[in-house]
Amino acid sequence: MDLSRSTFYYPALPEDPEDEVLRTLLDEEFTARPFFGTRKLRIRLKKRGYQVNRKRVRRLMRELGLSVIYRKPRLSIPGRRHKICPYLLRGLAIVRPNQVWSSDITYVRLAHGFVYLVAIIDVFSRTMMSWALSTTLEKDFCLEALRAALGQGKTEIFNTDQGSQFTSPEFTGLLESQGIRVSMDGRGRVFDNIFVERLWRSVKYEEVYLHEYRTVSEARQRLADYFHFYNTLRPHEALGYRTPHEVHFGTQATLMPASEAIA
Repeated sequence: MDLSRSTFYYPALPEDPEDEVLRTLLDEEFTARPFFGTRKLRIRLKKRGYQVNRKRVRRLMRELGLSVIYRKPRLSIPGRRHKICPYLLRGLAIVRPNQVWSSDITYVRLAHGFVYLVAIIDVFSRTMMSWALSTTLEKDFCLEALRAALGQGKTEIFNTDQGSQFTSPEFTGLLESQGIRVSMDGRGRVFDNIFVERLWRSVKYEEVYLHEYRTVSEARQRLADYFHFYNTLRPHEALGYRTPHEVHFGTQATLMPASEAIA
């Protein structure tokens, strides 16, 4: 197995219970201020009664998949096989449903632990096309959400960040096999994926922060209920106070089936 004897017998240390609290606080701070780096987040945690160093803040942010939106050194490079596509939305007038879909991943806290949520939205109508939960950041749940969205229709352009899940050959290959143009955010650019960032604020403040999910199943059910509300009942000022489904389909409709993926 190519393991040393000491490595094989090394007992894993239990996770510090405080890490769970810090993840929740970091998620709240980052959702409200996604431009804060580790220095300012450490200060915010200090003001909330937690003395932590930047190294710990950085580690927890990495676990949560949080990436600060300011321009920064290129510290994370996708694998050699991963394809980086140009950003195609600059100057583009988005004027109809299914012209541009966008996707991103966020963290959702549980009573003990956390899961990751990926969502795919139609940029013009703000409709949630599909979503999936996972206990890891492997690409499988993103592929499951993509297949679920493609089961509802097809977009002309699909926009994501440069995360390894979205730059994987499996993900980009599935899009290209459908004749969909792939667009990727520039590194450190604030507004490239702003529509999904707005969705995360709504999900966090209107649902996640108001409840304490005990299990993954409970989180999935409550999120499914919220996304039904979001798509069919929640009016958007930017849509002339219509719901996403009213804009996307021209009338109210039932929520498209959510992905049941869990890695």
